[in-house]
Amino acid sequence: MPDAPPAPRKELSAPQKALHKLGLTRDIDLALHLPLRYEDETRVVRLSDAREGQTVQVEGTVTHQEITMRPRRQLLVTLDDGSDTCTLRFFSFYPSHQKALAVGARVRVRGEIRGGFMGRTMMHPAFHAAGGELPDALTPVYPTSAQLPQAYLRKVVASGLARADLSETIPPELLGSLQRVVHGAWTLRDALRYLHHPGPDVSLDALEDRSHPAWQRLKAEELLAQQLSQLTAKRERDALRAPVLRTASGGLHEQLLAVLPFALTGAQRRVGAEIARDLARHVPMHRLLQGDVGSGKTVVAALAAAIAIDSGWQCALMAPTEILAEQHFAKLIGWLEPLLAPLGKRVAWLTGSQKKKQRTEMLALIASGEAALVVGTHAVIQDQVVFQNLALAIIDEQHRFGVAQRLALRSKMGPLAKEGESSPERRGTGFAGPQALPLEGLSGDAQRASDGGEPHMLMMTATPIPRTLAMSYYADLDVSTIDELPPGRTPIVTKVVSDQRRHEVIERIRAQVAQGRQVYWVCPLIEESEALDLSNATETHAELSAALNSSHAPFRRDVSLSKAPEGPALPVQGRVPPPSAEGARERGEAASAAQGGAPVLVGLLHSRMPVAEKKAVMSLFTSGHMGVLVSTTVIEVGVDVPNASLMVIEHAERFGLSQLHQLRGRVGRGAAASACVLLYTPPDGGRLGETARERLKAMAETNDGFEIARRDLEIRGPGEFLGARQSGAAMLRFADLATDGHLLDWARTAAAQMLQQHPAAAEKHIARWLGSKAEYLKA
Repeated sequence: MPDAPPAPRKELSAPQKALHKLGLTRDIDLALHLPLRYEDETRVVRLSDAREGQTVQVEGTVTHQEITMRPRRQLLVTLDDGSDTCTLRFFSFYPSHQKALAVGARVRVRGEIRGGFMGRTMMHPAFHAAGGELPDALTPVYPTSAQLPQAYLRKVVASGLARADLSETIPPELLGSLQRVVHGAWTLRDALRYLHHPGPDVSLDALEDRSHPAWQRLKAEELLAQQLSQLTAKRERDALRAPVLRTASGGLHEQLLAVLPFALTGAQRRVGAEIARDLARHVPMHRLLQGDVGSGKTVVAALAAAIAIDSGWQCALMAPTEILAEQHFAKLIGWLEPLLAPLGKRVAWLTGSQKKKQRTEMLALIASGEAALVVGTHAVIQDQVVFQNLALAIIDEQHRFGVAQRLALRSKMGPLAKEGESSPERRGTGFAGPQALPLEGLSGDAQRASDGGEPHMLMMTATPIPRTLAMSYYADLDVSTIDELPPGRTPIVTKVVSDQRRHEVIERIRAQVAQGRQVYWVCPLIEESEALDLSNATETHAELSAALNSSHAPFRRDVSLSKAPEGPALPVQGRVPPPSAEGARERGEAASAAQGGAPVLVGLLHSRMPVAEKKAVMSLFTSGHMGVLVSTTVIEVGVDVPNASLMVIEHAERFGLSQLHQLRGRVGRGAAASACVLLYTPPDGGRLGETARERLKAMAETNDGFEIARRDLEIRGPGEFLGARQSGAAMLRFADLATDGHLLDWARTAAAQMLQQHPAAAEKHIARWLGSKAEYLKA
């Protein structure tokens, strides 16, 4: 008899789909879905005792009901509790409302008391038939979404809480120290039951600020799970094999140091030595290189690449934008190409915008191993890119990449040679034949798990990581810090200026350009947004072109593209042909004609422009032919023009603090005195919000990237601060690094002991809190 066909899967209901969307798929997920706030339905208050603005529960009899059409259709119900009356007002109602609130019905109503000419009122209160026992605990109000009513959510959370395995995972020898830091002998089961259904006499302040011991127990458990998962990921990586890359006497590393046109700072030498020690081990490096804007991270990366190339392996450098990748490529070509050419090696360039012929050529160079260093954007991790023997992956501005993208770059390494097999030369430039590719049918990750092959990984960021983040979210990384700027950098003066003084700023720009200096003007949006009412880059470009190239016309804010004059070299819209030496020379001659009355070349750069136009505009600006560059935040990182001395950031109140600091770092790279002007526009008739004021104040008070990062963490919290690492990573839902440092210290100590002595309990604890998310910590 043939097998019966499998029963069709039951279609999920709308609330079940909403639960899945919120990630509430396991009983423990439901148990850990904690209330946003609570409603007190444990007592009934007399209307005469209720104060205006107070949310209360009252019980009474309906004495009147009517539907009125003024000023709009609404249901009005009068409730009398024997001490006073109150009008219940509903603008949205159904026949069931009218039936339940019929005259004579006795109901229990909860809402906010409002006063007014017509007496006490409640707008859209919750109600049900009177009678029944009052609850003995506060009613939870959970985070929810559309199609997931509170009543349904309360029911499934209570069911999940009853079924979930809440047995103790923390070993007895660690419970004593835990009880001391949380100030009480709370178990996880007790803490969760209490937080879902606290008693009516609890301090709501202690619940809301999460200082109650039940909250402390929960936060300690969460931090422990995070520390355990990262320690586990680090130990798993340490069990893998990576190529041993050593500096060779007289090799590429020493040659590069000899030809650099500047001396390394002490901090650069220190972190370079830390990286070199990592590369010389068979354990894969997983290091974060952090340094303030302009601290010289690129040259440290180049020296690391030289060690890999010297040992006969390939290196890849991936940057988040084409402009940043091109900046790296230009520097690395200048430093390394002359040293690689005699050895028959090259630096390859790989981006998504390349022509097919050039791309095919680059892919062949990478596969053959002739390309010893590959620089590019996300194109580096595409399937058709096959490295001969990748040993070092460098990711710049790593927080701008998602977890999956970083994992993809790591998977580009083929298996290492087994004991007794031929392997790439460890000296000079000799390469054995192409590395074996991953076994058919296995993903790169699965293959590496079977053969132990893993590239070294160096991640770089110009957003310094505060200590508490380094101890928690980055606990699985080794962190190197460049805390010293190269000599000769001039401090940047930062001024916060109202947009009402915009004409003064433009006069300052005119003076800077007249002195031969260059200026950035950064705008937050490309197109008009009615919601945000921000100036767009195109309009500002037209405005500056008109203002700086007209010595007679009065300054106008409302210059439109159609009215703005065209300069002799570049149309106002910034549309330029693809770069060519002849075209750039012609434009440069036109722009640098007679001094004084010479036209100022104002360029426009934004992410929607074709790549050829972006390159042409950047070429004119970096060569000094363009005086002013109006840009969106595509110039946030990596752009290096020493002659630029003034940065104007329009609508600075709309930018994040770290982004403002990154933008400021585009100036001050030469010997000239540099300034950053933060133009802000307060809302109509009001002041800037508290957060915006804090950001601008921090920018005006300090140039120190580490202090900026500390304040940014205070303002935004870790979730927003970390950016892309949160894509799948174990983010903290309950703990707050600003206030829970004592719990983090306990978790760090406990995790190491628990993993060593109770590995099964540690695994269970990670699974309870993180589920599959722990996998992403490998990135």
